[in-house]
Amino acid sequence: MTQPHLVYFGDAMCSWCHGFSPAIEALRARYGAALPIRLVNGGLRPGATHAMGAAQKAAIRPHWEQVTAASGQPFDFAFFDREGFVYDTEPAARAVVTVREMDEDIALPYFIRILRALCAENRDVTATPVLAALAGEFGVEEAAFLAAFDSEAMRTETAADFAISQRTGVTGFPTLIAGNGEEDGWTMITQGYQPPAAVLSTVARWLAAQG
Repeated sequence: MTQPHLVYFGDAMCSWCHGFSPAIEALRARYGAALPIRLVNGGLRPGATHAMGAAQKAAIRPHWEQVTAASGQPFDFAFFDREGFVYDTEPAARAVVTVREMDEDIALPYFIRILRALCAENRDVTATPVLAALAGEFGVEEAAFLAAFDSEAMRTETAADFAISQRTGVTGFPTLIAGNGEEDGWTMITQGYQPPAAVLSTVARWLAAQG
């Protein structure tokens, strides 16, 4: 991609990414197709196998509280009453990759929708039927989604996203960088949460510097 664009490293089960969604939506509303946003799934906790216990819930809950205080985004704290929930982020990431392969234009809105389903609606976004239903809200046919989602190709593509994130040195989500197609021309927009106004301002300055 040789035009100015953004790369968003995020995870569909990351509370801070839920808080960051209004900034992404503001960028899309301001610039639209003139400033594409490429989504790379970062891999927050892929492959987790153990159910959340009291200690993990106690560690995660303060982050949710901090995000809602900083961003105003809604959260359903009944999530922490769940029993037996395994916080495996791979299925949600693979669902995003699947939708991206089917229609790249809806991948980012779908990613944001999964975040809202998890954080604000207390839905189990590790469950395949839930991910399929959310994809259906964007017009994705269920059978086609399920066939692709369960394929080895989508598992491989999802792992490739995780590898890109690791190779790039991204250590936290959300991370947003800007580039214009030059290999060494990347600029950090934000590493971590920033409110929409701050992100819009930083992107505007970067675009102005591109001439």
